[in-house]
Amino acid sequence: MQRHLIVNFFVLSSLFLLLVVVSNKAILAQSSANGRITGTVTYIGDGSLIHGASVRVSKLNRVVTTNEEGKFTIENLPPGSYTLIVHQEGFADITRVVEVGSGQTVVSDFALSLAGVKEQVTVTASGVEQSLFEAIASVSAVDSTEISQKMSVGLGEVINGEPGVAKRSDGPGAARPVIRGFDGDRVLVATDGTRTGSLGSQSGDHSETVDLFSAERIEVVKGPATLLYGSNAIGGVVNVISGHDEGAHPGLRGRFTILGSSNSNQFSSGGGIEYGKGPWMVWGNASGQRTGDYKAGGDFGTVENTYTRSAAASFGGGYFGNKGFINSSYSYYQNRYGIPFDPDEADEELRSLRSQRHNLKFNGGFSNLDSFIESAKFTFDFSNYRHQELVGDEVGTTFRNKIYSYRGLMDQKKYGILTGRFGFDGFQRNYSINGDETLVTGPVKQNSFAVFTLQELNFERVTMQFGARVENNRYRPQSSQLRERDFTGFSGAAGIRVGLWKDGAFVANYSHAYRAPALEELYNNGPHDGTLSFEIGNPNLKAETSDGIDLSLRQQGKRLRAEANYFYYRLKNFVFLAPTGDIDDDSGLPIAEFLQGDSRFTGTEINLDFDIADWLTLETGLDYVNARLENGTPLPRIAPLRGKFALDAHYKNFSFRPEFIAVNSQTKVFTNETPTAGYGVFNLTANYVVTRKHYANIFSVDAFNLGNKLYYNHISFLKQIAPEIGRGVRFSYTIRFF
Repeated sequence: MQRHLIVNFFVLSSLFLLLVVVSNKAILAQSSANGRITGTVTYIGDGSLIHGASVRVSKLNRVVTTNEEGKFTIENLPPGSYTLIVHQEGFADITRVVEVGSGQTVVSDFALSLAGVKEQVTVTASGVEQSLFEAIASVSAVDSTEISQKMSVGLGEVINGEPGVAKRSDGPGAARPVIRGFDGDRVLVATDGTRTGSLGSQSGDHSETVDLFSAERIEVVKGPATLLYGSNAIGGVVNVISGHDEGAHPGLRGRFTILGSSNSNQFSSGGGIEYGKGPWMVWGNASGQRTGDYKAGGDFGTVENTYTRSAAASFGGGYFGNKGFINSSYSYYQNRYGIPFDPDEADEELRSLRSQRHNLKFNGGFSNLDSFIESAKFTFDFSNYRHQELVGDEVGTTFRNKIYSYRGLMDQKKYGILTGRFGFDGFQRNYSINGDETLVTGPVKQNSFAVFTLQELNFERVTMQFGARVENNRYRPQSSQLRERDFTGFSGAAGIRVGLWKDGAFVANYSHAYRAPALEELYNNGPHDGTLSFEIGNPNLKAETSDGIDLSLRQQGKRLRAEANYFYYRLKNFVFLAPTGDIDDDSGLPIAEFLQGDSRFTGTEINLDFDIADWLTLETGLDYVNARLENGTPLPRIAPLRGKFALDAHYKNFSFRPEFIAVNSQTKVFTNETPTAGYGVFNLTANYVVTRKHYANIFSVDAFNLGNKLYYNHISFLKQIAPEIGRGVRFSYTIRFF
């Protein structure tokens, strides 16, 4: 193992040194006169001027904002090609490549739409803002308008249906994302790049404590994202972006949303404001949600004990200067939700979970320095999480998880064709369980530390990316009965993006990723209602390693936008929970052990949006994953083949989108796992927008499962007793002012 790590590190280090030498020889002197870009930003529906929109030059990381007339000017640009990213909260981002000649003034106007054209940006993929089309990693994003339309207590409910993304749940309150078949500790959920500190990865009935009303967008990085985010991201990252870390803006901005739904009697409201004056900015958010028990499709009726309650609040402020910044924020989240029970079970108990999370974050850094390090950002985050599992109103078990995490990310000054960043991160975790479901004896401390780098070579039509990470994880149980474990691993990646034609590109990635076994995989030993099994951990588990490739073909034109992805990952020492066939006498639950075996994941995602006319867009999509152990046995709870067909009709301020989703049956199942039948579901969404210079009113309706189809989510632990939601209509109203 050590020899393998040394060889990998030597190879990637040698490649990096070679790239630095090549970049030195590629530096060209620039003596031509500089140019500028000017333009106007409007709303595509009625041509309204948009004040305060940000226009970013991604290559130079320079930002300007539009004035009262919606105009902007970017001065002093050396001749070359620049990607402009236009952003205004509540609207879909626009990216455009603009060529600037010597001494030339280029006029480039932008018309923002509410949604539809997917040109969002990502800061999650590489640590800097870039368009999804330019990113080497495969990324998808959900903007705030889509979040409001699908608003739910569970994060998995909101992004379920994104390419390669499914949901795992024990009811709506506990829905969590699954990426390309990877679940649990292999998918990292973060807020503004920092782990949430929840225990959502450990069990099907644990929730993610994320306030969706405060989210400006949600970014999903598919495939190993271990270089920047650690071994918990071996399957991908879901990053909830608040937008508060992106700098100051003058004046008052804010939004307020109110929402109601017929099925489950949902009522939700939330909003937030930001106020900036000079380099200073303050902000605050608050929200609350409630739902009753939902009704499933067909004649199934009400799924009992599936209610949800949540409330959240946050506030913060900071200084954003030309050379440095510092800010801090505090947030609080609490929820309570029921766990569906089996009406056919005579002695079934009424169970619910109640959780809360306090979070305190500090950010600071500097920028625009004329040195080797051009900018840097440092983060310290404290998360205090607790959840209680209740039987009736009595507390049965209490889980506690405190995490002190830190991170430093430095951006290097552009040196010829070479750009890059490097950094460090780590955390200290204190974990304990008390009560009836004490899965781990005594508290356990976990410490993690890592250093990493990500480097890019930018040629005219080719971008090459290389990275490496070394990470150490240490587990220190308080109980002498449990074994201490230490893991050190190496992750590395190499990718290339080649421009094939004006609006098309081919992207290829190779990744070697490492994951230390999770705490629950090592030490659990007891009944666990969340997985409906008596779990037996394995303190002798080895670290997982993954070697894989991602291939992508992309088109981002005016009328046609498409992306086709193929991935193949081979995981050595893959950890999984395997039923033994025996029953625990005391709990009556099936006994399951954490075992290891080599496995492979392969699959594809295909998306195509085509503008049939100026007012009509065809949207199609397909995703599929096949995951097996090396002996051919299918892995448990893998989502089946899924396809989507939709039409987006839009005229001025009105849009109308009927959608049909078809899901295949899943018969490739693990030992003792129940197969699920295929199904088709009709949905419909519509929006109407009223815009003015300083505010926008957004009226939305989301009608789901119009055929009232009875269907089951194959990934759910409780799919047989809790089918998916039946017919319903969700109404929402949002006002944004800027």
